[in-house]
Parts: sequence; C-alpha cells; structure tokens
Amino acid sequence: MVIEERPVPVARRTRGGTRSTLVSGLLIAALVPFAVLTALRLVGYDGNTYTIAALALTPYAGIATLVLALLALGLRRWWTAAVALVLTFTIAAMVLPRAFANEQKALGGKHVRVLASNMLGGRADPGKIVGYVKEHQVDVLSLTEMTPESVEALGRAGLFEILPFHVLHPAEWASGSGLVSRYPLTPLKLSGDSDAKQPSASADLGDGVRIEVVAVHPAAPMWDRHAWVAEAKDLPYADAEHDIRILAGDFNASLDHSLFRELLTRGYVDAADQLGKALTGTWTNGMVPPVPIDHVLADKRTAIADFKVLETPGSDHDAVYAEIVLP
Repeated sequence: MVIEERPVPVARRTRGGTRSTLVSGLLIAALVPFAVLTALRLVGYDGNTYTIAALALTPYAGIATLVLALLALGLRRWWTAAVALVLTFTIAAMVLPRAFANEQKALGGKHVRVLASNMLGGRADPGKIVGYVKEHQVDVLSLTEMTPESVEALGRAGLFEILPFHVLHPAEWASGSGLVSRYPLTPLKLSGDSDAKQPSASADLGDGVRIEVVAVHPAAPMWDRHAWVAEAKDLPYADAEHDIRILAGDFNASLDHSLFRELLTRGYVDAADQLGKALTGTWTNGMVPPVPIDHVLADKRTAIADFKVLETPGSDHDAVYAEIVLP
C-alpha cells in the first residue's frame, strides 16, 4: 500500500502572514512622525525648518492619530491602537484647552481696540481693512507686509482720516510694517535690531493713560529660521515698570511653538486663547489647513473683552481683532 503525503500549503499561510506584517508595519510607520512631533511639543523643542512647520499643524495631528487608532482597532492591531490613542490623548490635552475661555478680571479702565493685518506684500484689500476699522471702532492698527503703494491705497480708502496718527516703515514686499492710531503716537525702540521691521510706539489715550504697542512680524521660519528666532527674541517684556504693552501682528508662530510660548512668559496673554478662540486658523497657503499664527498679545495686567478673526481678501492672512480692557 502506498501512502501519498500531501504537502502543507505553506505558501498560502506565508502570504497571509506577510500581508499581516505589512499592514502592521504601515500603521507603525504612519505613527512614527506623529510620535516625534508629540515628543518635540512635549519637550519644547522647535527644531529645524521642517519640524517648525510641522508643529504648527499639531491640532490636526491629533485628528490624524485618532483616525489611525480607529483603523488599528478595526484591524485588531491592539498595541498599535493603544499607542495611537496615547498620542491622541496627549495632543488633545495640549490643544483642547484653547477652545475654552478663561475668566477675565473685572477691570474699570479704558477699552483699547486693536486690529492686526498682514497685507501680503501690499495685496490686501485696503477698503476691507478700513471697513473693519470703522466697524469695530479700532483705536490702533498694526500693519505688516506693508508697501509704499499699499500706504497710498489705504490713504485713498480713508484710513488716515479715521486714524490720523502713524509710525510707518513701508518697504518692498514683506519687510514693511507700521502702526496707525486714533491717538497721538510717539515712536519708541522696543524691538532691538528689528525696530525698522517691527516698529513700536507709545499711544497717549488721554487722562494720563498711555500704552506701548509693537507691530510684530519676525521672519518666516521657512525662509530664515535663525532670523525668526532672533527677531522674536527682540520683542520686549511686559512688566510693572512700564506702561501696558501690546504686541500685535503676524508672529509666524502658534501656541505649539516653544518660541511663542516663551513670549507669553514675558508678561503677556494671548487674546484668542483667553476667550477660547485660539484654534481658529489665520493663515493658509492653499496647501495646508489654516493655522493660527497671527495674534494680539496683551499685558497680563489687562483683560480681554473680545476677539475675532476677520477674513481679508487679497491676503493669505486673516486679520485679528481684540478689545482689551486696561486696569
């Protein structure tokens, strides 16, 4: 009698095992950049040009890791799902508090209304900016990427009839900045070597009340990371030895950058964060989701009564508006 031995179908099992390993490997590979991003955010290290850009997308990373966690659960990759969920909850713990307003101090001082607008090399619609100034009764306007031509256009739109006082440093493309005010301005030098690009002034509100304002616009880190750091570090501290200080403009940084969080330790609060609106994006280049890199930082001795993000045709930045209550 001949007994025929049947071969074990190893190939089929191997293909199945290979497919399973490949799926697990792809999920883990997808999680690695989010794990690195989360670690950078936790330790407070902005890193190089690429990680600086990636950190601005931290809130969206939380959504991505949640999707990966659900996918891993559906595929029964339990350990991978657990790691993805840990990353999701970690990012959520850092990001979600920005969606909730903080209680504000009850102050009885003057109200100062500040608007900051990046004009994208002078391309922003001047009529829209002037319209916002009228609608919100703006007291101080911070303009960045302001060209000589855009100053003329703003003048034709009637800006200087509403806000007659100004400290302007127009320049070609992105280097021009300025402050325009309802109240008399005295030029200051609060921003070190970047004073021409980040002009500052003291505004006399009357009744012996003065504030100091800086038009903020450090270099974009994608073009010059070192200048981004240096120009941000040029910005002044706010403390009891000086008048109330306000920083307003395009910071090229979000709350997920350690450089920006360091600025807050200098005696400021972020107006958007105080009112639970710090997740609203203000900039997009059409290739990435909107990210909040335009801010109004107010002296921590003040209170925030209002904050809005205002669409600005012609620019890749929305304007930001804040109403600040002085002590």
